Amino acid sequence: MTKKPEKPAEAPTNPRANSLLRLKRYAEDARLELRKVTWPTVAVTKKVALMVLAFVAVMAVLLGLVDLCLSSLIKTLLS
Repeated sequence: MTKKPEKPAEAPTNPRANSLLRLKRYAEDARLELRKVTWPTVAVTKKVALMVLAFVAVMAVLLGLVDLCLSSLIKTLLS
């Protein structure tokens, strides 16, 4: 069985400089990944936003009706 070659001893570095290098690399990697994203068009964004707003409005009405029914049921039971 062969031994793995040992890593050369690294000279102690400034931890703050190391953190800055890691932050710089992270920012570069994030920028590269964002270039790969397929962004939606304005028309698609508007369409989806309107669908979300319509869904929120419908759910608000439904939850309001459920709340109204339950509150009247509790008032009837407690009186």
